[in-house]
Parts: sequence; C-alpha cells; structure tokens
Amino acid sequence: MDKWFYIDWAAIFVPSISIFELIIRGSLVYLALFTVLRFLPSRQIGTLGITDVLVVVLFAEAAQNAMASHYTSITEGGILVGTVIFWSYFLNWLGYKLPKFQKFLNPPPLLLVKNGQMIHRHLEKALITEDELMSKLRQQGVEFLAEVKLAYMEADGGISIITTDTKPLSPAKQKVK
Repeated sequence: MDKWFYIDWAAIFVPSISIFELIIRGSLVYLALFTVLRFLPSRQIGTLGITDVLVVVLFAEAAQNAMASHYTSITEGGILVGTVIFWSYFLNWLGYKLPKFQKFLNPPPLLLVKNGQMIHRHLEKALITEDELMSKLRQQGVEFLAEVKLAYMEADGGISIITTDTKPLSPAKQKVK
C-alpha cells in the first residue's frame, strides 16, 4: 500500500500509557493548579491582567507534560479533557452541596470601604492601590469616597458598592408590573 494513504489507526486511538495513570496525572495536576490559583491574589480588579495570562500560559505548558508525559493518541487527549471536566464539575457540585466547602472554592467578599473610610490592610491584602479603588468607584458613578457606605471585593474580583443614599423601595414600588 502507498504510504501516502496509510493511516496508523492504532497510533490515533490506542493509548500509549495506562488510562488509570492518565486519570491520576490529570487529577493531581488539576487539583494542584486549582489550589495554587485559589490562593494566588489577582493584581487586577475584576479583569485578567497580563501577569494572570502569563501565569495561565506557563501553568499550561508546565502542566502538559506532568499530566500526560508524552501522549500521542486522541483517546489520551480525550481522557485528560474528561478528567479536567470531571474535577471542575465535581468541585462545583461539592460546593453546592456543602456550604463550608463553597467557602474554600470562592473566597468571601473582602470589605474595602466602610462608612467612607478605606480599610488599608484589606486593600494591601488584595493588592489594590487607593487609585485603583477610586477608579472602580468612579466607573460605578461614585465621585467621592464619603458617598460609600460599604464596598466589597467579590470572589470574581469585581467591586460591589453600597452608597449612603441607597434607600429600600417602598412595598408598593417593589411590585413587578
């Protein structure tokens, strides 16, 4: 048979290493990277900064060999993708079923401003400068820090703000028409 038309189906579909080893490698690398990224503070507020992209790209490169040694078949790639999807789903499911585990998966909101006063130790913990915080406040229509009753950095990196002029709606205004 002409080598131009020869397809090595075994190389395409038959794993070259143990399926169990692929699952173990994929699981260990996923859980290790998840743990590192969970506790790594983001320098950017609510955005993916250049250092975050660099970390993800370098992690992916470093993790590739740790996860699969040197795999060549489609089956091995599918098993690794399935392992990552499994862990992602399982951790989210576990967080849904166990509220205490949810606190591990997503950090609680971090209070940054209380009654118009910045909480500097929390800004430092989140690696947020005063200028960055003020920029986020202005983007949400808050001109002066004194207008802020509470401001939190949420788990996704976004800033939620409760201003001093926020008043609850009367029961008549709460009805949906």
